[in-house]
Amino acid sequence: MIRQVDDHGLEFLLAFDGRVHFLEGGYWIKFEIRRMAGTPTRPHGLSYSFTLHAPSGRRLLGFDNAHGVRTRRGRGRTEYDHWHRTERDPGRPYVFKDAVKLLDDFFDEVERTLKARGVDPTVIAVDPGDDE
Repeated sequence: MIRQVDDHGLEFLLAFDGRVHFLEGGYWIKFEIRRMAGTPTRPHGLSYSFTLHAPSGRRLLGFDNAHGVRTRRGRGRTEYDHWHRTERDPGRPYVFKDAVKLLDDFFDEVERTLKARGVDPTVIAVDPGDDE
């Protein structure tokens, strides 16, 4: 079923497109989010990639729908909304509810990942991207 995302947080989420948030110690977060026509693989009509990077540029965490991942349950179905808990994680399904929940879940995982590394998650600078 293709559904249109229609929630109060959608415009807020879309405003993150192109942003880079810089954190203490050289860590950074990159946001890519675009509205598109709903498809069977992206029924909410969004294409997104949110990633947390180490100072070296290596991805530590990511939420995206750029490729399919196999579910553990459901007889090996392929889901496109997913997240990578570590740099080596091939991806695990993510249940997309709405734009606000997506951002909340991503930032919760950013905080978990940084805390495990002893890094303060406070944003110290923002590059708003090409649109600003």
